Amino acid sequence: MKSKLLLKLSNRYSLGTLLVASFAVGIIFWGGFNTMMEVTNTEKFCIGCHEMRNFVYEEYKDTIHYNNRTGVRAVCPDCHVPKEWGYKMIRKIRASNEVFHKVMGTINTREKFEAKRLQLAKNVWRAMEETDSRECRNCHDFESMDYTEQGRRASARHQEGLGGGQTCIDCHKGIAHSLPLGFDEEMAKQ
Repeated sequence: MKSKLLLKLSNRYSLGTLLVASFAVGIIFWGGFNTMMEVTNTEKFCIGCHEMRNFVYEEYKDTIHYNNRTGVRAVCPDCHVPKEWGYKMIRKIRASNEVFHKVMGTINTREKFEAKRLQLAKNVWRAMEETDSRECRNCHDFESMDYTEQGRRASARHQEGLGGGQTCIDCHKGIAHSLPLGFDEEMAKQ
């Protein structure tokens, strides 16, 4: 069946025409795919659903990642989506689970969200630990830190963390969002 179709097409169109058409369709598909990848990597997209806009985005607006003296702002994808293409694709595939829960209404009220908040936070923290806080390191890097410009305590803790193989999220849980009710450092590791 397929060979008859190919034979019929090859009799009607030259191989060059079919290749050019295939190439053009490929470019259109790839362009559309990449456009959608970039559209879904914006703060506007992230806060498009009320769960994000009304719950975590509001508390994020009170953090140094949103408003600070230098005017450098980290938006949702900066912290939650890898920059490298392969890792970004894996994250986007995993995000399909979040879309499922959005459709199912799993966290569509403040009460439902708060009831699941600790588990949601643990999922993010675990992912950050597994990647050595890769997204944090897009902006913050131990080797690039000028410890003489940091406060005495921060300098000591960062150097201790570097020497001890710690990653950013080990100390900075709650840096961009409120810690969940019932949060306990030991309990969070379970």
